Amino acid sequence: MKIGELADLAGVTTKTVRYYESIGLIAEPERTQSGYRDYGVEVVERLRFVRDAQATGLTLAEISSVLELKDTGSTSCSHTVALLERHMTDLDEQILRLQQAREDLSALAGRAASLDPSSCTDPNRCQVITSSSA
Repeated sequence: MKIGELADLAGVTTKTVRYYESIGLIAEPERTQSGYRDYGVEVVERLRFVRDAQATGLTLAEISSVLELKDTGSTSCSHTVALLERHMTDLDEQILRLQQAREDLSALAGRAASLDPSSCTDPNRCQVITSSSA
């Protein structure tokens, strides 16, 4: 099948197909006599897997590592689980950072409610936002 049909069936763009081919996520296809790429139907599922794996937060490098295991006939489940667990840990850490940032912003908003705008005379700073060392 031609690249446009493949892209449509897999739910990606033709540019994406070319890029994945250039980085080795999908094999370079045979070419027709007129030079068009001629993909096999099995590439559709591979592209769908890459798309779905990206949606979980895996990077293309991580997806490539999973596919390399599959390509050699190895099982990839434990490797994939380790990748997903690392991403969950990263998300948990990011959530904690975001919660702290929200608390800090809430404290600033609370501080702002107690300030008198007429006493804000510094031409270079807003009194709501001050350095912690001031």
